[in-house]
Amino acid sequence: MFRDTKAFSGFAVDDMRQAKNFYSETLGLRVSEEYGLMTLHIAGDTNILVYPKEDHTPASFTVLNFPVDDIDRAVEELAGRGVRFERYDGFEMDDKGVFRGGGPYIAWFKDPAGNVLSVLQER
Repeated sequence: MFRDTKAFSGFAVDDMRQAKNFYSETLGLRVSEEYGLMTLHIAGDTNILVYPKEDHTPASFTVLNFPVDDIDRAVEELAGRGVRFERYDGFEMDDKGVFRGGGPYIAWFKDPAGNVLSVLQER
């Protein structure tokens, strides 16, 4: 039934203006708005819906991952744009906030609504 349907994902934010600024200015993504909704236009012709929700509660998991070729460069550039990286119990992270144990190298951060995002680099 859905094999040929182009599915897309979405998540909520509590302040669309802040979200638009963060995703377009801080992260450098192309965004568009229509009907009070925002679309993040990601490489590979992928779209992600961002919608307003006044009583938004951030998810306790990562809602969006950005694969990168060089995690150190990505973390430094994001930090230079004011992004703060999260630290989680049970994950030994380096001084930059990058987890380099089992699996891809990964660093987590949050958008203004508290949604968890990550940059990750396959080894």
